[in-house]
Parts: sequence; structure tokens; C-alpha cells
Amino acid sequence: MSETAPRHASDITTHPDAREMQERFAKVVQGPRATALDGMVVLLGMYLAISPWVVHSIDANLRVNNLVIGLTLAAFGFGLALQPERLYRLGWICVPVGVWMIISPWVVTVGHTAGRAVIWNNVAIGAVAVLLGLASQGMTMGAVRRRR
Repeated sequence: MSETAPRHASDITTHPDAREMQERFAKVVQGPRATALDGMVVLLGMYLAISPWVVHSIDANLRVNNLVIGLTLAAFGFGLALQPERLYRLGWICVPVGVWMIISPWVVTVGHTAGRAVIWNNVAIGAVAVLLGLASQGMTMGAVRRRR
């Protein structure tokens, strides 16, 4: 936004407590809980990427699915760790990723069948991803509530 452009009433930078609100939010997203959460997202993504080989999945489609989604989730976790102020409000993305991981053994596999180990593995990964996404949103909402 240029300096000559008029500021709108919805612009938060004109709020008298804007600086204090930003400091509180930064304190929350850079605290030890947030750092641990970021690390867990990275580790979950890395495990998801290698999990088809860990549980000996023979379905190529599921291997590719878990590899791509796992690397994406790990990259997102690294992004959360490196730029928490910019990405923390996107923590909810872990929830649909988790839901996808829960249903993917039936959607991605040929004939809609997967081995029992693969199903349990993906359900566990999906459940953890959903919990991490909810925890991330809980921390973000907690920071917003403390601002008020």
C-alpha cells in the first residue's frame, strides 16, 4: 500500500493497541509450545513420506500419495518454524491433510483396498495431523483472545 493511498477503517495498523497486539502474538508463536508444535509437524511429515516403506506398502499410488503429502507437510512445518508470524494462522491446514490421510487408503488404492498395516498407519498419521492442526489453531485463537 502506498503512502498516499487512503487508509480504510478496517486497517488494523491504525488501532491504538496494534503494536501491543503484535508483540503478544509474536510471543505466542515463538514460544516453546509453538516451537515444539512446529517440530512435530516436520517430523510427522517426514515420517509420512517414508511410511509406505516402513509398513511395506506395495501399492505404488499410495506410496506416491504419502511421499508427496509427507514432503509437503514437512515443508509446511519448516515454514512454520522459519516464519511463524506469517504462517501460524494457516495451522488449520493440518486438519484437512489429516482427514485426507485417514481416507486415502481407500481412495487412492486400486480397487479401494489397502493392507491392514497401511490403513492403521495412515489413520494414526491422520489423527495426529488433525490434533496438531487443532492445537495450532487453539494457540492462535488463544493469542487473539489475549489481545482483547
